[in-house]
Amino acid sequence: MRLLLDTCTFLWVTRGDAQLSADAAALFRDPANEVFLSAVSAWEISVKHGLGKLPLPDAPSRYVPRERERHGIDPLPLGEADTLMLDRLPAVDTDPFDRLLVCQAIQHGLTLLTPDPQIHRYPVAVKW
Repeated sequence: MRLLLDTCTFLWVTRGDAQLSADAAALFRDPANEVFLSAVSAWEISVKHGLGKLPLPDAPSRYVPRERERHGIDPLPLGEADTLMLDRLPAVDTDPFDRLLVCQAIQHGLTLLTPDPQIHRYPVAVKW
């Protein structure tokens, strides 16, 4: 399975947070699965950290790549085709980060690993 981590999922993985479901943790740890973190999540983490809403032990520019590499997570750049899919999504919510993650998951044939009930309303594969 090819998994795209939601931003909160990435943070819970890196922090060993109990909010990560047992099923999500098992999918993440399964060596048969490819796991990705989107540039969109790096952007969201940077924005929220800059606003003081997301405390981190280090600057996002160091924290995100270090933790991604430490946990064996591949980067997923944001491409033009990903962003142009936005106008094909239903109007489920207005969160730009969520919408772009959904676009990338659809565009790249990935399953989103997320607890977010809004994302479950999109036509995208989701696991939790």
